[in-house]
Amino acid sequence: MTEQIAKQFRDVHFGGNWTASNLKENLADVTWQQATTKVYSFNTIAALVYHMNYYVSAVLKVLKGELLNASDKYSFDYPLISSSEDWDKLLNKTWKDAEDFAVLVEKMPEDKLQKDFSNNKYGNYYRNIHGVIEHIHYHLGQIALIKKILLQANEG
Repeated sequence: MTEQIAKQFRDVHFGGNWTASNLKENLADVTWQQATTKVYSFNTIAALVYHMNYYVSAVLKVLKGELLNASDKYSFDYPLISSSEDWDKLLNKTWKDAEDFAVLVEKMPEDKLQKDFSNNKYGNYYRNIHGVIEHIHYHLGQIALIKKILLQANEG
């Protein structure tokens, strides 16, 4: 079960999932300027990438045995992106954290999935790991739409 969950997590990041949409391919041709362009009242692509990885990083720390240390109020406090280097740094952290997360889930004993995650008020490991996967799918859809809007705006 943990191997399958790790695969689902990798697939939403790197490809091979049932929806045929993944974060890495969607972001592959997004420039730092596009990533930081505000569309309507939506969050920017950069803000969404940071936001998604904020929760991946928080859960990753718990998977490593650390305490949960995250707050929703900080989940959009992303660093200034003013160059391709800044954008690449955010993306590289996202890909590294994703792979580290998947490896730890893969190696996790299956019985741990039913154990309390950090604190019983957060539910069990299964709920939190799948919650992160669902969260990424949700924001991936937003990124795909924002990207289409940006590309259409450049055509017109």
